[in-house]
Amino acid sequence: MVDHEPVACGGCGDDLTGGADAGSVDRQVFDIPEVTVTVTEHRMHRRRCGCGQLTTADAPTDVTGPVQYGSNLRALVVYLVVYQHIPVHRAAELIGEVTGAGCSPGWISSVVAATSLALTGASDAVKDRLRQAEVLHVDETTINVGGRKWWLHVASNQHFTGFHLHQSRGRVAVNEFGVLPGYTGTVVHDAYAVYDGPGYATARHALCGAHIRRELTAAGEQAPDDAWVNAALDAFNDLNNAAHHARDTDQASIDPQLLQSLINRWEQAILCGLAANPASAGRKQTKTRNLLQRLRDRAEQVLLFARDLTVPHTNNQGERDIRPAKTQIKISGCLRSETGAAAWLRIRAHISTLRKNNINVLDGLRAAITGNPWHPAPT
Repeated sequence: MVDHEPVACGGCGDDLTGGADAGSVDRQVFDIPEVTVTVTEHRMHRRRCGCGQLTTADAPTDVTGPVQYGSNLRALVVYLVVYQHIPVHRAAELIGEVTGAGCSPGWISSVVAATSLALTGASDAVKDRLRQAEVLHVDETTINVGGRKWWLHVASNQHFTGFHLHQSRGRVAVNEFGVLPGYTGTVVHDAYAVYDGPGYATARHALCGAHIRRELTAAGEQAPDDAWVNAALDAFNDLNNAAHHARDTDQASIDPQLLQSLINRWEQAILCGLAANPASAGRKQTKTRNLLQRLRDRAEQVLLFARDLTVPHTNNQGERDIRPAKTQIKISGCLRSETGAAAWLRIRAHISTLRKNNINVLDGLRAAITGNPWHPAPT
C-alpha cells in the first residue's frame, strides 16, 4: 500500500499538515514485477578424508553443466513454441526482450527435443490408458512435414490424447499407432473404411453424427424438393435431443416408447430416400445413394448414441484434439522434419492430456524437464 497525503487545501490553499483524517479514496493497480533472469551458483565443495580420498558434493539432478538455463525458462520456451504456436525465432526474441536471456533458436529447438524425449514414458502410459478406455475417438488429417504430405492420426477421449505421425493414412499407420488393434470398447469415427478392418472387429463402432448431418444436408441441397431429407434430419436431431434430455435428467436410457417412435421416423425417412434414389446398374452409385445404403446397412452404428447414452453423438472430441496441429501448419507453413514434427506432436499431446486433467501446463512441462513428468495412474 502506498499512501498519498494532500499537502495543501484544494479550496483556500492552507497547509494540511496535521489536518483531521477524513478517510481515503482507494485505487488498486494489478501488475507483474519486471521479469529478469537471476543466476544461482551451485558450489559443490570438496573435502579430503584422512585416508587421502577427495570427495565432491553431488550437484542437484537438474544442474548438469557449468552454465545452463533453468527449468522455469526451459518450460516457458516449450510452452510458447508448442502451446502458443509462437515460431522459434520469435520465441527467442520474446525471451530476450522480456527476460534478458540471450537464448538462441537452436537452443530452443534442442529444449523442445529434450522435453519430448523426457515424455516418452508418459506418452506410452497414455496409450495404455486409451487402449483400456470405454470410449475412444479416432481421426486423421494431413500435415505438411518438410514440404511433403504426411498423416497425423489421433486417438483420444475426454481424459487423454495420443498422436501418431505416419506417411500412410491406412491400416499400416493405425496398426503402428497401436491403440486400435485389439481394442474392445466403443470407437467413434467418421466411417473411414480402414477403421472397419478385421483387425479392429473386437471394438463396437459408432459413426459420427456430425458427419451424417453434413452429408444429409448436402443431399438436400442437391435435391431440395426431396422431403425425405428434412424428415431424416428432424428425426436424427430429435433422437439427439432425447439423448441429451435423458442424460440431463439422470435417466439411464431414453424412454423405450419414445425411442422406438423416433427410430421408426428415422427408418421411414431412409426408406423413402432409397425409393427416391434407386440403385444404378453396376457398382458406381450416386453419393446420395451410397449415403442412404450406409445409413440403412449400418443402422446400429449410426443410432448407437441413442441406444447407449455413454456413446457420444459426434466425433467432435477427436476433431478438437487434432485441430492445434492444423493451426500450427497455418502459422508456420510446415513442420520442417519428421523428428521435429514428432517431438512437437508428443509434447502437444501431453499438454492436451494435462489440460484435460486440470493440471497447469507450465507446471506439467517443468515436471517433465526436471525428470518427473506426470503419468496417468494405471488401471
